[in-house]
Amino acid sequence: MSKAISPAFRPEVHGHRGCRGLLPENTLPAFLHALEQGVDVLELDVVISADNQVVVSHEPWLNPTICLGPAGERIPAEKPPRFNLYHMPYHSIRECDCGVLQHPDFPEQVSQPAFKPLLSEVLATVEAATRQLGRMPVKYSIEIKSSPADDGLFHPVPAEFLRLVLTEISSVGVLARAQLLCFDARILRLAHAQIPDLATCFLIEDELPWSQHLDQLGFVPTTLGPAFQSVTLAAVQQLRAAYPTLKLVPWTVNLPQDMRRLIALRVDGITTDYPNRLIAVLGE
Repeated sequence: MSKAISPAFRPEVHGHRGCRGLLPENTLPAFLHALEQGVDVLELDVVISADNQVVVSHEPWLNPTICLGPAGERIPAEKPPRFNLYHMPYHSIRECDCGVLQHPDFPEQVSQPAFKPLLSEVLATVEAATRQLGRMPVKYSIEIKSSPADDGLFHPVPAEFLRLVLTEISSVGVLARAQLLCFDARILRLAHAQIPDLATCFLIEDELPWSQHLDQLGFVPTTLGPAFQSVTLAAVQQLRAAYPTLKLVPWTVNLPQDMRRLIALRVDGITTDYPNRLIAVLGE
């Protein structure tokens, strides 16, 4: 069973890339461990392979910091990246280990052999594990890694990218518990136009006022996802006054003192590489 947390007000626990601080990011072991830790939401990223498979990966290429090549070789850091996933069929992507190299920024991470799974595989595996654990179903925050400069180079154009992702989510039957995240407003506008009730999260990381981003988006999403450093009392008060229904879920919060500050500001969720730390803080 997952750990019990007080039913009093608390933000949702969003496991960033599963639990990147503990296990290799965006892998089945990371998602299953986050589920066992007691997260409310699993956050993950998706890209598209050459054969139009929806692959769970933060970068649309093999990151040389955490991945080995198809033959088990170390990958040099080059620009453009040597292995563009949008140009690789999924069976080749799956041969590449992205877990045995420990991420240098996460000394607690336990490295182990792992591959980049398909989105459908992650959803089906987590749903089965949830039933086995006898815990409440989790939500899914699925970030579409899109940008105008990369159309046709690292991913399809927005309409096709969105179609592929929504097809996978719908086929597993979790659309009602899924939220699409994106820095690219084009994706979110398309999603909102096609499925107005679909949960959406607009991600931002610059220093512009949040209201300016929302005005440019053209509709009010379900959630705003700013970098946590920009979350101040004044910014939260202004957001609540202007958009009373909008949820606030900052990222990526890894230190207990930052978690406590955000909890005091009554954010709706916290995205973290260390869900175990956040759950411990919530239990204080």
